[in-house]
Amino acid sequence: MLRLTFADYESLRAHGEETYPHECCGILLGNNDSAGNSVKQVIRAGNTRSDSAHNRYHIAPEELIRAQREGRKAGLDIIGFYHSHPDHPARWSQTDFEEAHWFGCSYVITAIEQGQARITNSFLLKGTSEDEKAFEDEALEIDVTGVEENVASHAAKMSVDVREGDKT
Repeated sequence: MLRLTFADYESLRAHGEETYPHECCGILLGNNDSAGNSVKQVIRAGNTRSDSAHNRYHIAPEELIRAQREGRKAGLDIIGFYHSHPDHPARWSQTDFEEAHWFGCSYVITAIEQGQARITNSFLLKGTSEDEKAFEDEALEIDVTGVEENVASHAAKMSVDVREGDKT
């Protein structure tokens, strides 16, 4: 399961709308425990694919290193990545699969239809080697603690698992 706040969820979806008709991309910092990955910070990245930015993305190694260093300072790890699919479903493509190498990380994809974020899905990269890697559908848990009811209702309509966070 991938857990994130409503604000982070909306942030990565807005990024996709802003870059439409090109793919956006970014890095998810957080922690991993027995329940899954928990996002603590969303970092926008530049899509360095100039040849086909409308249907491919690439995050520069320098941005990955910078994010990893920033995370370490805060006690966080890279736990995932996100990108958009302009006018295509929020499902991983063969290219997404071939270019995924961070085992145990969440890969979040938002379908952007005519400039509007629609469905957001997450996929966990399982395995320990390239030969046995596989994407597994991963539930999204959106923490709406402190968010007004009408916003939570909106999120529920967007085909995600919305739950109020633990108040202990």
